Amino acid sequence: MFKKSLIAVAAASMLTLTACGGTGSAAGNAGTDKITMGFAQVGAESGWRTANTKSVQESAKKAGIDLKFSDAQQKQENQIKAIRSYIQQKVDVIAFSPVVESGWDTVLKEAKTAKIPVILTDRAVDSTDKTLYKTFLGSDFVEEGKKAGTWLVDESKSATDTVNIVEIQGTTGSAPANDRKEGFEEAIKANPKLKIIASQSGDFTRSGGKQVMEAFLKNNPDIDVVFAHNDDEGLGAIEAIEAAGKVPGKDIKIVTIDAVKDGMTALSNGKINYIVECSPMLGDQLMDLAKKVIAGESVPERVVTEETTFTQEQAKQVLASRPY
Repeated sequence: MFKKSLIAVAAASMLTLTACGGTGSAAGNAGTDKITMGFAQVGAESGWRTANTKSVQESAKKAGIDLKFSDAQQKQENQIKAIRSYIQQKVDVIAFSPVVESGWDTVLKEAKTAKIPVILTDRAVDSTDKTLYKTFLGSDFVEEGKKAGTWLVDESKSATDTVNIVEIQGTTGSAPANDRKEGFEEAIKANPKLKIIASQSGDFTRSGGKQVMEAFLKNNPDIDVVFAHNDDEGLGAIEAIEAAGKVPGKDIKIVTIDAVKDGMTALSNGKINYIVECSPMLGDQLMDLAKKVIAGESVPERVVTEETTFTQEQAKQVLASRPY
């Protein structure tokens, strides 16, 4: 009888170890086990990204989720290395904002084999295998580009001459850069006088925006509009425009995307003319999705954040209350 009792205890112990072994399956998080999330961030290239990181970290703490965080410094190889590290550590769920759209299938298949669910945040991947990740949480970047272009179409209705536009793109190959460009170009087709005369990546940074704008001003003396893929690039462009003796917002109109506090301040001061919002506050939604995925609940393939746009007067009204 004593021997049978020992066998029963041993069997129960093995069952417990199997259930809590961190395989990444829903069963691995039953009971009171704390969820562990591996989060691979793009970097800290902008005010938007800094606010996004803060949102994720604070929301994880509030949700009682153990967050393992890594900064890829805008390099895909660093993100892939971090994701493989999370797989080796047997975290319960992996979330990341892809630096670029392509080149993820191999590492995502590794996560799938390890039965660790993946959530994409902010940026998408171009994989045709949708089973490699559970859901994508983020903005509709094409729609953001369209909003920027639609504003410019309306703003330029009375133009009699060609409106020369320079475009400061985001990181080459990234989802927001590709999609914002696509949406903007689609929208401005409505006015044939709107012409993009130069387009170059500023890598979503203020220094990059300044350098690109300096080159644009040197090579194209007649610039009417700057379309920057994010606020930081637009703020860098402002520095270059002012250094060239021109007035941003008047001599050269500027439209950007993000609506971070520095960008909204420039909009309130008339140095930027229009901003399309892209909210970085994704933390709460991400933690909620992670819990549902771990619990085996179904989640939408795409979760789009709700966002708005700002004119100068609208920016003045909300600037003081902006959380980022």
